[in-house]
Amino acid sequence: MASLDLLTPHLSKIKIPSSQQLVYKDECVYSFDNPESETGLYVSLTSFLGFGRNYVEQYFQKTGNAVFLHIFRDKIPIPEPEQTGDGPEKKITRLAIGVEGGFDPDCGKPKFTYTDHYNVVVLPGFHTFPWPNDSLPDVVKQSVQGALEAESPFKIAEMEALAGTWDGEKREVSVYSVNLQQLNNGVKVPPSGWKCDKCDLTNNLWLNLTDGTILCGRRFFDGSGGNDHAVEHYRETGYPLAVKLGTITAEGKGDVYSYAEDDMVEDPYLADHLKHFGINVQQLQKTEKSMVELELELNRRTGEWNTLQESGSDLRPLHGPSLTGLTNLGNSCYINSVVQVLFRIPDFIRRYVEGAPEIFSTFPEDPANDFNVQTAKLGVGLVSGRYARPADGSSGEQAGIAPHMFRRVVGRGHAEFTSKRQQDAHEFYLHLLTLVERHSRHRSDPSESLRFAVEERVQCGESGAARYQARAERHLPLPVPLPAADNAAQLRAYEQRRAAAEASGQRLDPSQIVRPHIPFQACLDSFMKEEVIEQFFSSAVNKKVTARKITRLATFPDYLLIQLKKFTIKEDWTPAKLDVAVDMPWEVDLSVLRGRGVQPGETLLPDAPPDTPAPVYDEALLAKLLDMGFPVEACKKSLYYTNNSGMEAASNWLMEHMTDWDFDSKFEPPGSQNTGASANVAVDEASVEQITSMGFTSAQAARALRSTDGDVARALDWIFSHADQLDSDVPSAPVQDRTLGCRDGPEKYKLVAFISHMGTSTMVGHYVCHILHEGRWVIFNDNKVALSENPPKDLGYLYLYERL
Repeated sequence: MASLDLLTPHLSKIKIPSSQQLVYKDECVYSFDNPESETGLYVSLTSFLGFGRNYVEQYFQKTGNAVFLHIFRDKIPIPEPEQTGDGPEKKITRLAIGVEGGFDPDCGKPKFTYTDHYNVVVLPGFHTFPWPNDSLPDVVKQSVQGALEAESPFKIAEMEALAGTWDGEKREVSVYSVNLQQLNNGVKVPPSGWKCDKCDLTNNLWLNLTDGTILCGRRFFDGSGGNDHAVEHYRETGYPLAVKLGTITAEGKGDVYSYAEDDMVEDPYLADHLKHFGINVQQLQKTEKSMVELELELNRRTGEWNTLQESGSDLRPLHGPSLTGLTNLGNSCYINSVVQVLFRIPDFIRRYVEGAPEIFSTFPEDPANDFNVQTAKLGVGLVSGRYARPADGSSGEQAGIAPHMFRRVVGRGHAEFTSKRQQDAHEFYLHLLTLVERHSRHRSDPSESLRFAVEERVQCGESGAARYQARAERHLPLPVPLPAADNAAQLRAYEQRRAAAEASGQRLDPSQIVRPHIPFQACLDSFMKEEVIEQFFSSAVNKKVTARKITRLATFPDYLLIQLKKFTIKEDWTPAKLDVAVDMPWEVDLSVLRGRGVQPGETLLPDAPPDTPAPVYDEALLAKLLDMGFPVEACKKSLYYTNNSGMEAASNWLMEHMTDWDFDSKFEPPGSQNTGASANVAVDEASVEQITSMGFTSAQAARALRSTDGDVARALDWIFSHADQLDSDVPSAPVQDRTLGCRDGPEKYKLVAFISHMGTSTMVGHYVCHILHEGRWVIFNDNKVALSENPPKDLGYLYLYERL
């Protein structure tokens, strides 16, 4: 054993962790090495950061912190008990992950026993002192003991995000159940023989708990279900709660839906509410499928899950560089799919993988919460292939890497991305690129490879004069026009077969499903069509007119991300996904989208006069729209374009435009001229300080805040989109450079990756991605990486195209 004298010069730097101190004893802050790695993990007894062997010496040389707790973990497999037969396949009975009856993320994985070994190590030389050790100085013993007893940061994060379980059946008690209004209208509901009061349906029936009306439920996206009469009744009456007949049990439980709260809920007084209509729950038994059972059956029936995961194929597992799987941390598949795709782009590899040594060499004080450090750590982990090895005892899954620190950093300050709930991969893509841009000031910004300029041409309907405006985007959203399906006859035949099968109590095989088949050209045509703009203020005729707008691309990026607008909001305000097949091309020429800018001889609209009246919004309508959860700028647009005519018109406008590029962007009335910030407008000093802490000057922060009405988040976005104007004394004017500094090149592309979603809305389901790797398509399904036999490109959601 080494001499204890080696510890003496370092005792003053050793600390005892407080109860609030985070001790990173699960994983290296610069790599995915952990106590189970070949060389174990070294935890600094000064900073309590964890390091793999590759980084601990550099950290010592940078900081002089020399004393570490070394943790090495033995993992021994537990023999599986002998089976007398295969036994029945486990049936999924709960729409949940990680709970009894639900999807088990660890199903089929071998189990292990773990034994940890500890030593105190002093650098340089890696002098070792075994632990426990009574001869060690007291401060060392207290430091080690505190580190071992401290709660793991990963475990804390798990507990904050609901401990890794997702339960689609957990329901909140409805606020309307306590004092529910029930009409004394004499309605008595018989124990059987129910039928919808507005049609002939005898199943999927809902009893309104206020007036006793029995009506059919919603129509599902595949055409099954009801005729929406129950939700129409709520719109007419405002009566909030309904229970699904046939799901009520003798215990007083059943499927209760709150239309006002837009969710399945718990009604603790359901038995009493039913008694009002003469229903004795003691005599009832469950005869209908619950909403959870229907959701599970719907997922199985459509066959989408099997197709996108290529479940029917004998997939060959792959391992190696850029073939590293990612562990699902609890509905984190949307994160996994997006980062796998982004780290196929050379700009991201240059910045975060090849540039990782420079990023790591700074050794920031808190690397676990440093965006650049954690993104580089993830990139190196994915691309190096070091962690792309089979899991112990597994024939198909990888050990892969678990991006705990990365998820925490990118989700910080964002309520949805820190949760364990499923999210929209497209929203996360945009959020992540915003973070990349913010943390790339004075450095190469890899998101520039995806950035392109959009050109909008608006023409006054009376004068014929036009105005051109440009803005930067990082995705091309294409509508999915259902009427353009080229298999209408097959769809009608399928609907007839499906209806006949349901009438006889049967279900069609999932492999027989027929989806609307939409040509890609139809999506392009829908995007390019002219849009009519009402209430456009024309500076040429000095009044509001009808104008026409066309949208084109002023530049074409190195990599173009196309989003198919499959997710929508139904008329009853519930999210839904279009179950369609779009014929996405392997290669495509998009020159038809090229904008040409101002043409010779074209008359341009003059600048709007400075005294143009500001729009007036009906404050009562605005408040009601905000209560529905819509962004304030979108609400202003809806009222402006509907001329404050009422809730129905405004809400219909919002539904039609929810997927617009600029849905929640600051509203500038069409035809108005935003001449930039006023130098005389006061700004909040706290907001200025918040922005200057990110490396910008006070003048730049103030200017950005004035340009965005003091909104810090929008001010940051303004800064990054006006980088060429930051140090200018001239107020920002309408953009004259139609390229906005974006890269440009030929319009021909080839498909190199796509992300697919399984499920009925962004709130549920699963994401996988397919990536073209060395001439072969590979499927990345969390920590399963395999050679793809049948890439289902027609069923994707996000598509990455590379310039040819």
